[in-house]
Amino acid sequence: MNETSLVVKVGIADLKVVKAPDLIRTSGLGSCVGVIVYDPSKKIAGLSHVLLPDSALAKQAKLNVYKYADTAIPYLVNSLLEKGARKYALKAKMAGGAQMFQFSSGSDIMRIGPRNVEAVEKQLAEFRIPVIASDVGGNAGRTIEFDPETSQLKIRKVNKEEFYI
Repeated sequence: MNETSLVVKVGIADLKVVKAPDLIRTSGLGSCVGVIVYDPSKKIAGLSHVLLPDSALAKQAKLNVYKYADTAIPYLVNSLLEKGARKYALKAKMAGGAQMFQFSSGSDIMRIGPRNVEAVEKQLAEFRIPVIASDVGGNAGRTIEFDPETSQLKIRKVNKEEFYI
């Protein structure tokens, strides 16, 4: 990171787009999935912090499109294209989707992490965006930071070493 770069923070159920040299970061990824879609040669990237898999579950009238995999990913892709990314060049990396709690019932409604991962993968497949690398599942929370300059995703898990994918 050089002196002129900013670290743009993405909140929970939030989405932002950056260009190099700026970095983009989100923390608090438990069952949420952090999805980075980027154009490596244009050095532009967007990060979506997906909270839930499906907007059909939403009860509120005013929908937060950033919150759900099925609405956030299309929005993210369109935002990148508007800022000069090329659809054919887009790639993705993702992290999160942990199973933060153990439930004896095994009911599907409690499998938020795995369901978020599946929903994000389905959306990316519909856009024909390849997932280059991912670090999903497990039961540890994560903080991630993406550098559009290098296309490196830094992952920090609770009580673990940082690593890059």
